Amino acid sequence: MTTPGSDPAPQTITKKELVNRIAEDTKQTKVVVKEVIQRFLDEIIEELTRGNRLEFREFGVFEVRERAARRAQNPRTLEKVYVPAKRVVKFKVGRMMRERVCEDEEPARKPGRSASPRSEEAPSPPPPSSPNPKPPTSNSPF
Repeated sequence: MTTPGSDPAPQTITKKELVNRIAEDTKQTKVVVKEVIQRFLDEIIEELTRGNRLEFREFGVFEVRERAARRAQNPRTLEKVYVPAKRVVKFKVGRMMRERVCEDEEPARKPGRSASPRSEEAPSPPPPSSPNPKPPTSNSPF
């Protein structure tokens, strides 16, 4: 198990690098793999444009959500501004991705279910609180 901070910085993986890996693994040409990947990405965009939901079992779900228009405030000038309604793409992580990517995190448990036989033990006491807790900082002028 690695300790926090010991992992190397995450790298940015480009489409070109994925094309190279997949072409090598599948023995297909890079041109064919690139066309398939680009077509796949184009189809995702097209379906989202139509307002459709894309579900890839175990991987995740893409869907378009409507954000309502609202009034906001510029934190520097305190000027009230109007933010128009807009559509945003939401991605919900699927089970397999969550298990593999977030393996160090404990999954959320449903009430009434025990995660392990050790859950019958008494819970550990909460950490001691500081004598002078500071309120959370906020950029809000209110």
